[in-house]
Amino acid sequence: MNMNVVNGFKTQEIKNWADMHLSDGCTVVSDGLACFRAVTQSHCAHVSLVTGGGASCVEIEAFRWVNTMIGNVKISLHGAYHSISAEHLPRYLGEFCYRFNRRFNLTELLPRFMSVAVRTPPMPYRLLKMAEPHG
Repeated sequence: MNMNVVNGFKTQEIKNWADMHLSDGCTVVSDGLACFRAVTQSHCAHVSLVTGGGASCVEIEAFRWVNTMIGNVKISLHGAYHSISAEHLPRYLGEFCYRFNRRFNLTELLPRFMSVAVRTPPMPYRLLKMAEPHG
């Protein structure tokens, strides 16, 4: 899993995201929001399933796992942090994805992390706390 922060659901923003993160020829399934048509400019196929909004839209089978993952991220972040800073959101999402992608091999999670930590050179605190640009 990979999660990215976008600066709103605008056509140009989705096109930029698609150029960076999608492979040519892939198929994107969206909820019918007009901005998602921009993925076709990045050589991807687009399937639009208009949901209509409301509570019933979360029951659509095609979006079951997307909705589950969004719910898991929300619960995880709100359960672990007292406040969530928008400027550090890429780091919060990165941490969640790291743990999620390694969830089937939990015994190796900490040793792998320690191995990376030992090989990583020191970083000054002022650089460590800087927000990363996203978008």
